[in-house]
Amino acid sequence: MMNKDVIIACDFNSAEQLFNFLDKFDGVEKPYLKVGMELFYASGNQIIKEIKRRGHKIFLDLKLHDIPNTVKKSMAVLSALDVDMVNLHAGGGSVMMKGALEGLTRPDGTRPLLIAVTQLTSTNQELMTNELLIDKPLDEVVMSYALNTKNSGLDGVVCSPLEAGKVKEVCGKEFLTITPGIRLAGDSVGDQKRVTTPALARELGSDYIVVGRSITGAEDPVKAYRQCVKEFLG
Repeated sequence: MMNKDVIIACDFNSAEQLFNFLDKFDGVEKPYLKVGMELFYASGNQIIKEIKRRGHKIFLDLKLHDIPNTVKKSMAVLSALDVDMVNLHAGGGSVMMKGALEGLTRPDGTRPLLIAVTQLTSTNQELMTNELLIDKPLDEVVMSYALNTKNSGLDGVVCSPLEAGKVKEVCGKEFLTITPGIRLAGDSVGDQKRVTTPALARELGSDYIVVGRSITGAEDPVKAYRQCVKEFLG
């Protein structure tokens, strides 16, 4: 399995918007797609089945965070959708993560990649200290969550590209880093705090980059996607 790829964040609110976007690729390329809460809640399981029918890999980004038994049972349902990657919040703790892994694993031993969110890229130190009452430095919190994720048996973490190299140092080179907060040079950073370009993300150690508005909001999305691929994969 290639553990390097550009994933397009399909943050649309309807199937029609998604497929209008995918039609621009004209079937020539089959980019890896991230389906988040907005699109999944709007269109449900049918959107996943149709995307798979069209030949795309899917990162189902629902960020589960609940009591261990609920997460375990929910992961069993998601596993049946035949997606390629799913996630949860590392903040749910090791028992929850281990339960998720158990629920996700099919009877034949196969399963999607399971990754954990450390801290959202919209989070900064001020928010952590003043609202979450976490006094430790953001970097230290991210690394602690990442190590706990690895020790729970998961495949990797969602983190800022600025933290990817350090995660590799703490958790090993095979531990995956999936990094949102990617923008092409000159694009607006929007509501995210810790961002970088595809080229820099590659240098910093990202395995997968998640790119949203720089592609979906571009005048020529296919050109923007190809630019991201060129910068990240070479």
